[in-house]
Amino acid sequence: MKFKKVMVQFDTENVMLAEELICDIFFSFNLKGVVCDIPLDEPDEGFGINTLPTPEINSITGFLPLMDSSDIILEKIIEKTSKLAALKITVDIKTEIVDERDWADAWKTYFEVTPITDRITIKPEWKSHTPREDEMVIHLDPGMAFGTGTHPSTAMCIRLMEKFLVDGSTVLDIGTGSGILMIAAAKLGAAHLVGIDTDEIAIRVARQNLAKNDIDPETYDLMCTTLDKTAPGHYHFIAANIIAQVIVDILPDISLRMTQDTTAILSGIIQERQKDVLAALEANHLFVIHEDHMDEWVTLAVKKSGCAGV
Repeated sequence: MKFKKVMVQFDTENVMLAEELICDIFFSFNLKGVVCDIPLDEPDEGFGINTLPTPEINSITGFLPLMDSSDIILEKIIEKTSKLAALKITVDIKTEIVDERDWADAWKTYFEVTPITDRITIKPEWKSHTPREDEMVIHLDPGMAFGTGTHPSTAMCIRLMEKFLVDGSTVLDIGTGSGILMIAAAKLGAAHLVGIDTDEIAIRVARQNLAKNDIDPETYDLMCTTLDKTAPGHYHFIAANIIAQVIVDILPDISLRMTQDTTAILSGIIQERQKDVLAALEANHLFVIHEDHMDEWVTLAVKKSGCAGV
């Protein structure tokens, strides 16, 4: 299959804000294989490593399936990104036609075996690695789906999952992408997993990655849908690694699926948007029990207050 590669190069003093806003535009038009090429500070020793070289130009790249509507969607992307000038974010958009296989092979050079915590390591399917006896290895091929584990928001999600996930839990993963959080949850002892994403390719890739990690198909469900269209049952653990605005929008539906015993991990939040998320948490009777920071990113572990019922 051929894709139109869309690269938004940008210049601004607030790189993290630009990254979130451009990614939000890409996700709103359902672009595939979104890659963020921006400089990141090294995390704390022993936490993990950044695997991408420092870019000469900041850029966000995504891929549109080549079809009759591609040019129309591109025009809308150009229109939306041009409005970022009001926030002192200047953009330059470049496009080219590529095959899916060409893209998939090109970026693999930069994805290395990555320790996320003392116990959990992300291993690209095409890399060799001899695990320690007590090491949990997640075998991963993201394909055209978002999520390699090297981004701070995903790495912090896994770290807090290791901290708060209780053995035997039911888990809901919102925006499952490559399936990396579902795999981590299964290896940490989750009894049943539900992963949802609005991208059919992500669901396909997640299913493949769950199989690579020998996760029993009887223990999980994958659905291409939005949260509001899923059954409002309760879960022991919920993960939402998306972006701040989407988290704010879906918090009422997240809260419906929580009891006072549920822990929800909210990630993909830049520091400038944390106050918006905190306000939405209060409005939905949720409160923070733990927060983690890496670079300009924030990840929150939250609970439901007693006044909310259930």
